[in-house]
Amino acid sequence: MKKLLTNIETTEFLEILKDRFSRNMEKHPHLEWEDVLACLKRSPESLWSLKEMDRTGGEPDVVDFDKGKYIFIDCARESPAGRRSLCYDSDALESRKANKPSGSAKEMANEMGVQLLDETQYRKYHPLILCDNKTSSWIETPDDVRQKGGAMFCDFRYGRIFTYHNGAESYYAARGFRAIIKV
Repeated sequence: MKKLLTNIETTEFLEILKDRFSRNMEKHPHLEWEDVLACLKRSPESLWSLKEMDRTGGEPDVVDFDKGKYIFIDCARESPAGRRSLCYDSDALESRKANKPSGSAKEMANEMGVQLLDETQYRKYHPLILCDNKTSSWIETPDDVRQKGGAMFCDFRYGRIFTYHNGAESYYAARGFRAIIKV
């Protein structure tokens, strides 16, 4: 079943995105709102995913255009509040015997129709938002790390980005995930 916004929701949410776009021109100085809008109108399922990013506290905004796609990421200063206290993926969630979190970052991202930022994307787009000064965010973890039980996350401390690891089954009130969607 396709996940779509109603006409009213679409109109209201496009206004939110337009306002955010206008207030944050430094994130996309070479992009034009009318071009972004035309693309969003051709992709109603992506608009639903962006709304989910927003609903969970991500404050999505367009930050790039690459290979014919607009790239939207979470631009909230801290890891989105509606996506915290999650372990990394469903295997990690199933492995917990006690004190299970409400879900996993990978499952939630999949349900939202988005992906977790990977380390390269996190580092590339971080200067635009200077995020995770008090929180941390799960990132897409390479298979060789995940196969050994680990998962990776990033944060920003002491003026630099740090990439760390934890057991994938761990979860913390100050760790969520940052999403990316290409439209």
